[in-house]
Amino acid sequence: MSFEGKTAWITGASSGIGAALAREWASRGANIILSGRDEARLADVAGTLQNESLVLPFDVRDDTAMQAATERAIAWKGVDIFVANAGVSQRSAAVDTDMSVYREIIDIDLTAQIAATQALLPHVTARGSGHLLFISSIAGKVGVPMRTAYCAAKFGLVGYADALRAELSQSGISVHVVCPGSVATDVSRNALTADGSKRGRSDKVIDNGIDPAEAASRIVSAVEANQREIIVAEGREEAMGELRRTPDQLLDQVAGMVAAGYMEKMKAEE
Repeated sequence: MSFEGKTAWITGASSGIGAALAREWASRGANIILSGRDEARLADVAGTLQNESLVLPFDVRDDTAMQAATERAIAWKGVDIFVANAGVSQRSAAVDTDMSVYREIIDIDLTAQIAATQALLPHVTARGSGHLLFISSIAGKVGVPMRTAYCAAKFGLVGYADALRAELSQSGISVHVVCPGSVATDVSRNALTADGSKRGRSDKVIDNGIDPAEAASRIVSAVEANQREIIVAEGREEAMGELRRTPDQLLDQVAGMVAAGYMEKMKAEE
């Protein structure tokens, strides 16, 4: 598989894994669309890329802005690769956490990612090819303390992606779930606390985590190999992720249901 001349659209692209993925795909010949809320930081990332790029700033929770960005992205060069990466983490015990924090994290990390994908689906299905990537987490496979809202959202993202993969299994479109462990980004510093305020400090495990460039290289290579579930972690986190990895045989079985006409039968019964 070659990414030369393809176009990758990445949300949450102003820093961390998103920015690193932009650089990695550009180094492999792809054109890049960068989205996030901070236009200046997106422009800084664009300035480091080897190939053509388009900066499309918007808040993923703004459906009108997201729809407009989708139309601009399609009109620019079309979209071959879409990465649902925007997100925010959490550091607070459930018993202390205000319900507004649950709603905000689930809105950003799950609902908005689904909405962005749904807006793009008619384009990619009409093309009959492409890759949809969902950046979940090891915390999307294993319940981790102090992250109940984050786990709920990231588990949900895996469920949406797995079901979507099955539906699209006969379409030529590949769906990938990415489950990173600790990667050296600002994820902990930007995490929400019990009252919704930013934590403002990092964790040692995050600071000593995988370099974002290394994580991005692993992810893009796994997409190139057409892996459906991609675990990017080390040590105990990798072991936990592998214990909860969805077996390829199960993914094949569900795809087989679609190939055998499951969706058509369901629609006929309705």
